[in-house]
Amino acid sequence: MAEQLVELNVTGMHCNNCAMSIHKLLEKKGLKDIMVDFAGEEVKFSGGSPDDLPVIIKDIEGLGFKVVDDPALQITPFYDKIENKFLFSAILTAPLLLHMVLPWHFLHNPVVQLIICLPVFILGCLHFGKSAFNSVKGGVPNMDVLIFVGSSAAFIYSLVGTIENLGERYQFYETCATIITLVLLGNVFEKRSVSQTTSAVKDLVKIQQVNANLVVNGGIEVISARDVRPGDTLLVNEGDKVPVDGEVLSGNASINESMLTGESIPVEKEKYDKVIGGTIVEHGNIRMIATKVGSNTVLAQIIELMKKAQAAKPPVQKLGDKVAAIFVPAVILIAIITFILTFYAGHEGMRISLMNAIAVLVISCPCAMGLATPTAVMVGLGRAAKNGILIKGGDTIEAVSHAKYVVFDKTGTLTTGKFSINNIKAEGGADIEQIRGIITAIEERSNHPIAKSLVKGLETLPKTKLILKSVKEEKGLGMRAEDIEGNHYFLGTGKSSVEGEFNLTLYKNQKQLALIAVDDEIKPEAANLIAQLKKMNIIPVLLSGDKHSRCLKVAQQIGIDEVHSEKLPDEKLVVIEIYRQKGKTIMIGDGINDAPALTKADVGVSMNDSSQVAIQSARVVLLNTDLNSVVKFLQISRHTLLTIKQNLFWAFAYNIVAIPIAALGFLNPMVGAFAMAFSDVVVIGNSLRLKKKKLS
Repeated sequence: MAEQLVELNVTGMHCNNCAMSIHKLLEKKGLKDIMVDFAGEEVKFSGGSPDDLPVIIKDIEGLGFKVVDDPALQITPFYDKIENKFLFSAILTAPLLLHMVLPWHFLHNPVVQLIICLPVFILGCLHFGKSAFNSVKGGVPNMDVLIFVGSSAAFIYSLVGTIENLGERYQFYETCATIITLVLLGNVFEKRSVSQTTSAVKDLVKIQQVNANLVVNGGIEVISARDVRPGDTLLVNEGDKVPVDGEVLSGNASINESMLTGESIPVEKEKYDKVIGGTIVEHGNIRMIATKVGSNTVLAQIIELMKKAQAAKPPVQKLGDKVAAIFVPAVILIAIITFILTFYAGHEGMRISLMNAIAVLVISCPCAMGLATPTAVMVGLGRAAKNGILIKGGDTIEAVSHAKYVVFDKTGTLTTGKFSINNIKAEGGADIEQIRGIITAIEERSNHPIAKSLVKGLETLPKTKLILKSVKEEKGLGMRAEDIEGNHYFLGTGKSSVEGEFNLTLYKNQKQLALIAVDDEIKPEAANLIAQLKKMNIIPVLLSGDKHSRCLKVAQQIGIDEVHSEKLPDEKLVVIEIYRQKGKTIMIGDGINDAPALTKADVGVSMNDSSQVAIQSARVVLLNTDLNSVVKFLQISRHTLLTIKQNLFWAFAYNIVAIPIAALGFLNPMVGAFAMAFSDVVVIGNSLRLKKKKLS
């Protein structure tokens, strides 16, 4: 039995280092499938018994975070809001800085400076000190350790100077207060930017929060969509959002499904049609029965995918994480060495030695490294989602960016999946109406595009009705059936020697009954997509279970040179593995028979109208069946990876340049604190640029 996944809402995480503290704590407890998303304020894990949960929550809170029921309902006290802490610090820091330029002599008095600085220092100790202490206790020292040590050193040094009346050269109260104020300013920017990067998920969550009109004993009761149960009858009027997934019982409506498909043209719905929660009724009204509610709805699953994707780390981040983890102890060591060398070897005074050491501490911000990847991934995923592309993992982005091959299934992927019967050839004097009846009875039980088209194509033609006892679909082969009289039927391709235009065979009791010729249309945008892929130096490949002559015909029409036809699901796996050995491989497919290949490929991509199995097997779902979204997906992935690399370069380069400058004494601690906050803003700003950036 699978272990239960525990989900906790944790507030108080403000950077990747916070997330790593919790991750390390949970790892030490032997928990599995750990996922900590600092931006989404979520922690998930499995393993451990239910009795352990109170202890785990207590230990997470022991690190300085808070476990809450619902972050949206959590009211942050006035004094705990980061914006208010910053304003309080800024008001008191201003006179400490102004004493350098204003002729007010009382501001030069060390006791006055101490009185003004003390509240800021206490605030800094409570805000950064608690987090610093808990992070050291948890074995993952975070950036707050540097801020706390730096500001405390400046304050204590100044306090000793004031008590012993050592004069102005020992007054650094403004340094202590400014460090705290500027870092709080950086935290304010960070909080706002992170909330912008997570806006895609928040927008989707808002869509879920609607009311539903429940039909009870002929009357209407308004309830929250959360309280709807499967089997409930709901009334949805013009202008309303469909509250949950379900089926239409009565009425007609035009429903805008653009939030799922990106397609703005409304879809007409009538009795028995499926409707999806969160879509909008633009015209008409319907009564529906709820089939999927809560976490089972399409929208809830999309939100879950987005959250998982935001938390999944690309390999490129692992380097950043490793550096961030050893960074804080390394910086403290560099600061100590700087102090010793400046004081003893450089024969500088205590004042200069201490200032240089403090400058090293406050300039070294691993936060920029921690933010480099998650912010870019969040914005990239959000932009993809707005274009109807659901990516199931941040690590997917990196695999896609290096793709060398894109392998396409043919039916329903490169072709429309709308088939027409060109010809039915009856064998051995069989009755054509009886053949049509057998085909309809069997294919009614399948979701395959060919099956649906056959049923639709035959619905107006005369046929003999057949009652079936059982029908079974065989992956990549066709359908087996048995009627109430015990006759056995097979309809499909299999490995049959179907010749010429005919591509399906119907057997009755292992005797050939008919040959059927079926054709489908190529999607109008397919040729353009193949041309675009070739421009991007990606090799397109066709991999299908269909006959070689048909696959070749489609490949020639749209410009694909590499063709693998007549492949069963297990044979498709072998082909995918061969391509994977040569380079990163993306597989795009839509049917149950593609599911193993989608899982095997470096990245599996499925269409929204695919079978549920294909959607679950793929790491990317294209909600818009237009193939142009494949190019958009590749472009977004490439630009997201480029943004991550730019962010990491900036974060590394900044620290490599800034630390030696600070150690050599060319950087005032206040300038260092400002530069540190600025580095976070640059990284986040570069990530946000991805929202509007022109993709090429």
